[in-house]
Amino acid sequence: MNIFKESLRLHREKKGKISLESRVSVRNKHDLSLIYTPGVASSCSEISKDKEKVYDLTNKGNSIAIVTDGSSVMGLGNIGPEAALPVMEGKAILFKKLVDIDAIPICLNTQNSKDIIRIVKGISPSFGGVNIEDIAAPKCFEIENELQDINIPVFHDDQHATAIVIFAALTNASKVVGKRLEDLKIIINGAGAAGIATAKLLLCYHEQEACFKNIIMCDTQGIIYKGRDNLNRYKSELSRVTNLSAKVGTLKDAIKKADVFIGLSSGGLLTPTMIQSMSAKPIVFALANPIPEIMPELALKSGATIVGSGRSDYPNQINNMLAFPGIFRGALDARAKTINQKMKMDAALALSGCVKKPRIDRILPPPLKKSNAVKVANAVKRAAIKSRA
Repeated sequence: MNIFKESLRLHREKKGKISLESRVSVRNKHDLSLIYTPGVASSCSEISKDKEKVYDLTNKGNSIAIVTDGSSVMGLGNIGPEAALPVMEGKAILFKKLVDIDAIPICLNTQNSKDIIRIVKGISPSFGGVNIEDIAAPKCFEIENELQDINIPVFHDDQHATAIVIFAALTNASKVVGKRLEDLKIIINGAGAAGIATAKLLLCYHEQEACFKNIIMCDTQGIIYKGRDNLNRYKSELSRVTNLSAKVGTLKDAIKKADVFIGLSSGGLLTPTMIQSMSAKPIVFALANPIPEIMPELALKSGATIVGSGRSDYPNQINNMLAFPGIFRGALDARAKTINQKMKMDAALALSGCVKKPRIDRILPPPLKKSNAVKVANAVKRAAIKSRA
C-alpha cells in the first residue's frame, strides 16, 4: 500500500487525529463545584481585576490557535478550509508531541484579509499565540503585519519557520561540501511566502560575521530583477537587494554555475540538465510538497552532492516542523508579545547546532526528537527575554 492510501485509511478509521482531554478529574459534585459553578467564579474575579492572571489560572499560556483559510495548502493550492483541516490536525499533534503545547485548528470560511484579521483579533483572548498557516501570498504578509499589536505572538510559519530550517540546513550543508557561506551562489525558485521570507532571513545574516549575499530569486515569470514589470510590492522590495548582477532570463539561465538551489515552488520544475549546469558539489533543496521540484533519487543521479526535500520518507527532511514547535514553546515560556528577528536567527543557529557532525545524508536533526525542539525553545526564550520581545 502506498503512503497516500495508507494515510487516507488512517484518517478514515480514526475520523480525525486529535481530541481534547481534561487535566482534572470530575468524579462527584464537589469536583464539579471546583471546576465549574460556583467555585470557578473566584478565578473569573481574579482575572477581571488583573488580566495577566489569565496566564496563571487558565490554559491560555500553553495554547495556540492554528489559523488558516485553506488558500495555499502544501502543494495542493487553494483547497478551502474543510480540506485544510487534516493538515491543521497534524500540526496540532506535532505541537503536543514535541513541546506539549495545546494547539487548536481554526479553519475559516473566508479568504478576505480584513475578515481574517478581525476574527483573529476577536479570538485572541483565548490563546497565548497564533500560528498562521497555509494562507496564500501576498495577503499572508498583510495579515501577519496587521496582527502584531494584539499582545500575543502571531507567526506565519510557512514563511518564517521554513526560512529558519532552510538557514540551518544550508549552514550545515556548506560545511559538508567545504564552501564558505559568503561564497555561495543561491537560487530561490518560488517568490511566495516561504521564498520571500527565506531570502530575507538569509540576507539578514549580514548582521553576523558570515553572510549570504549572492541570491537570485525566480518566480513563474523567470528571474526577478530590479525594474521588471508585474512585480508586487514584496517582490519589488527584494529585487533591490537580490540579483545584484541584474541577470535576466529563466530558471534555466539563473541556475548555471549556482552552488545552491532552493525550491519553494511546484513539483517537477527542476531537470537533471539544470543540476548538471550547476557548480561543483551542488546543493539541491527541492521542497515543494507533496511532489518536489525533482525527486531526490533523480537529483542525486544527476550530480547533486546534497539533496533535501520536504518529505519524511527521504533523508534530509527540510520541513518547518523542525522549527515551529520550539519557536512557540520559547515564545510562550517567555510570555513574548511578538516573535522578532533575533528570536528567528537564534532558532536557526540552535537548530543547525543540533547536528554536531553534518554529513551528506544528515544535515538536520531527526524531526521527532524532543530534545532538539527543547534546544530551539530555550534559544528562542533567551532571545525573547534579552530583546524584550
